Amino acid sequence: MGVTDPAGPVMDRDEVDRALARLGQEHEAIETSLLALQDHAGRRLLEGAELTGVTKERWTSVEASITLLWAYFDAYTGALRSAREIRSRRRWSSREDLVELTELLRGECVTVADSPSLPGGPGRLSERFSLATLVDRMNELYATSLDMVVAADAVWSALPARIDLLAAELQRTRRLAHSVGVRPGEHPAGDDLERITRTLTRLRAEVVSDPLAYWVPTQGSSAPGGGRPDTTVYDREARALEDVRREIDAVLTVRQDAEQRLVRLRDVLSRADRTLAEARTARGEVLAKIAATEVPVVSGPPTVLQEQLATAAEYRRQAQWHRLSPLLESLEQKAEDELLRARESLTAVTAPLAVRAELRGRLDAYKAKVARHGLAEDPLLVERYDAARRMLWSAPCDLRVAEQAVLRYQQAAAELLGGTGGRIPGPRTPEDGAGSGT
Repeated sequence: MGVTDPAGPVMDRDEVDRALARLGQEHEAIETSLLALQDHAGRRLLEGAELTGVTKERWTSVEASITLLWAYFDAYTGALRSAREIRSRRRWSSREDLVELTELLRGECVTVADSPSLPGGPGRLSERFSLATLVDRMNELYATSLDMVVAADAVWSALPARIDLLAAELQRTRRLAHSVGVRPGEHPAGDDLERITRTLTRLRAEVVSDPLAYWVPTQGSSAPGGGRPDTTVYDREARALEDVRREIDAVLTVRQDAEQRLVRLRDVLSRADRTLAEARTARGEVLAKIAATEVPVVSGPPTVLQEQLATAAEYRRQAQWHRLSPLLESLEQKAEDELLRARESLTAVTAPLAVRAELRGRLDAYKAKVARHGLAEDPLLVERYDAARRMLWSAPCDLRVAEQAVLRYQQAAAELLGGTGGRIPGPRTPEDGAGSGT
């Protein structure tokens, strides 16, 4: 749509001919635009839809604008026809013809009878326009009408189809969730699916009846339909559905390897029980063989883990995968902790035996060393070796006294060796955290 020149002095014949040619082109452009708007898919959808909210209000206004546009165009067409008829009266237009043409082409001589002003404004019985003003008014109405139509059509083209695809994926996810026991009221993911379903149903209904509520105009854009569909709600629910799918995949994984994980759990707990049993046996041995030593008490296996393991097995038999999944994860961690605790108990209980074994080994190692130097039959060494050995190989063994005996043997040997043999390092006590031994 273009704009005619402002009014001026009486036009000559050439000016009239140029103006009529321009107005003819303008008329064709306006008609093409109006017909395109009339045939626009968005306008047809708006015309047949049951609208609500802001879209209903805007469409009521735009419908009146489109009606007014055609009234203006008809008036514009009539004025152009009249001007062409006057110009066609004679080859060389008279002064009177030129005055009349000037008034028609530049003056306010186009009357639109019984036409309202712009939507929302006061109504008038009739209104007079110049052709330039009429074109400006049509441009304004056309731009606002097309903007609304394009925006609604953009939302309808983008969101309902995407919502339908997501809804179809939601239905597949619901069936899969039901097959693994993920149901509303029984699992958070089941509740999420119900909420997503309600939200998508409401969203689609709102998008269909009030598309402009989901349109974000582009700031500063004057082009018709400048903006984008608001997909905030859709995107949020799509992310929520993806989270649910991941949760269900985790449950499916549990279903596939549940038996193997239960077997591993039984094995870990069994090893923990055997280790604790070994620790209890070792404690009795330590109490019998080692004197003056604090030996920690070994607790029994926690029955709660066995009860939870039985519950997990029952969940598997009943195919309650959504309940089995978190229980297995918790049990696996607790079982590893229990095995570690059992091993630490065994280490703590057998520490005195490990200290005794270390002292025995050091005593024999030093005896072999002095033997290499031909001192094995030295009376003092024999006496001190026998004393240390009796303490280390008798029960109950006093580790502190035995340690001193080993050190005395070491010192005597060092003196005989002329200080070349060095000292045997002192043994570690149970408090030092020695490893297990027999």
